[in-house]
Amino acid sequence: MQFMTNVIYVDNVEETLDFYYQAFGFITFSLSDNAEYGELDTGNVKIAFANHPYAQAHFKQGYIRAHPKQPALGFELRFTCNNLSESYDKAVLAGAEPLCPPCQKESLHYAYVRATEGTLICLVQL
Repeated sequence: MQFMTNVIYVDNVEETLDFYYQAFGFITFSLSDNAEYGELDTGNVKIAFANHPYAQAHFKQGYIRAHPKQPALGFELRFTCNNLSESYDKAVLAGAEPLCPPCQKESLHYAYVRATEGTLICLVQL
């Protein structure tokens, strides 16, 4: 078995894909004709977004929706970057909520933002 894709359910797939492009530079890999599902080109493992009706059509159980006005869900996405301060500023300028400015703990240089749909994102400088 191999990890394939991470799917986050959102209100608007196209707006979310645009945010991830503006904030982090990820281009859209695919987008369904009706814009209910789209994937970012993030390398071997894709990050995908689907709208809530898409999710509800695939399974009938409820779920907790990620929302920027609610407490964050218990997971994060981590992205590596070459310039932490520049990447953090770019994300915030694109609309991300600043949570933890660039800092260092031991040998780890990191920062946290919250994406417009509510996902926690950790930026790590290698």
